[in-house]
Amino acid sequence: MLARDYETQVCSIARALEVIGERWSLLIVRSVMQGHRRFDALQADLGITRSVLTDRLRRLEGEGVLERRPYQTRPERFDYLLTEKGLALWPALNHLMQWGDRYYPEPDGPPVIVEHVGCGGGPDGHQLCDRCGAPLGPGVITTRSGRAAAASG
Repeated sequence: MLARDYETQVCSIARALEVIGERWSLLIVRSVMQGHRRFDALQADLGITRSVLTDRLRRLEGEGVLERRPYQTRPERFDYLLTEKGLALWPALNHLMQWGDRYYPEPDGPPVIVEHVGCGGGPDGHQLCDRCGAPLGPGVITTRSGRAAAASG
């Protein structure tokens, strides 16, 4: 991991990677964006150990990427919701997914399909709907499993 003080690295990418550059962190953000907001749902979706998930959730909450809200008091349980800071990661995650689909394609096609709720179009390279031109992001998109995900499961 890079040093936290960045004495020799004045770099926004390095600072961002300190927060989201660890593999599980981005996958947790992706899963929350896809609607998995409770600890058990995140663990099942990701196949991650409880200890690693707990550690990453605490880190993402501490950095202001996630917010923890109680939904039950006995026992105390929480929903994990994306903050404005977390929602702002959508374009980066979508670009990474498009990059992976292009350069590391699955034989059966993309495992996840992103669709504009309004018209069913998908994101173009500028995060606009390829069908109607509307800006896309959390709240106006939905995801569904593609053929590759169905073939693997």
